[in-house]
Parts: sequence; C-alpha cells; structure tokens
Amino acid sequence: MAAGIWMLLQTLWVGGIWILHFMVVPGLYSVGLASLLIEEIAGVLMPQMVLITLVCVLVQAGLLVRLRRLSSLWGERRGQFLLAVLAIASALLASLVLWPDAIRWQLFSYLLLAFFGLLLVLQPVPRTVAKADPAVG
Repeated sequence: MAAGIWMLLQTLWVGGIWILHFMVVPGLYSVGLASLLIEEIAGVLMPQMVLITLVCVLVQAGLLVRLRRLSSLWGERRGQFLLAVLAIASALLASLVLWPDAIRWQLFSYLLLAFFGLLLVLQPVPRTVAKADPAVG
C-alpha cells in the first residue's frame, strides 16, 4: 500500500513538473498564442505546481520516516533528495513573493526541481526495515 502511494505521489509531482515545462508551455507557443498570454498562463500554473510538489514531498517524507526511520531523511539518498526538493521548492515560492522579478532564478529553481525529481524516480521505492527476530538469536 505504501509503495503504491509513494509511486502515485512521485508520478503526480515529478510528472507534473516535466509535463508543464516541457510539453504544455511549448505546446502553447506552437499553437501561436501571444507570448504575454503564455507567460501569464505559466506564471499561474508554475506556483500551483510547486505547491503540489511541496505537499507531495511532505507526504513522501512522512512515508519514508514511517517505513524506515527518522534518520532515513538525511541518511539515505531518497531522503536527501526529498529534503533538497523541500528546500528548493520553499525557496522558489519565497522568491515568487519576495523577489518576483528574478525570472532566471525561478526558472533555474524549477529546473532543479525537475532534475531532483528525476533522480528520485531512479531510486528504489522504500520498503519497511527488516526487524531482527529475537527468536533467531
């Protein structure tokens, strides 16, 4: 059950980021819409996608802690990627509010989210930690 939730959340946020940036926005340009309109659409959809990413990654981090242990957040590669995504997504959302003219920073941060998402997809799905059986000795 937990593995299915993990994969669903990962598909939602990683797939959403990649599809928005590499398919939806270029598709809007190919239709021939005005650049200003496309920028406005992307400006609305991108923060929403980053919020979805934050929620999904928080749930994934909770799942990882529940399945493995608290130290897995900084001790395992999956946890490190999740923490990096949390930091980047939080910084991106903060920059949208505090520094709205930093378009290049925001694009760089968004692409970093896509990259870390891809790296996380390549990691195995977390399973429960095998507990030592006291009877085995």
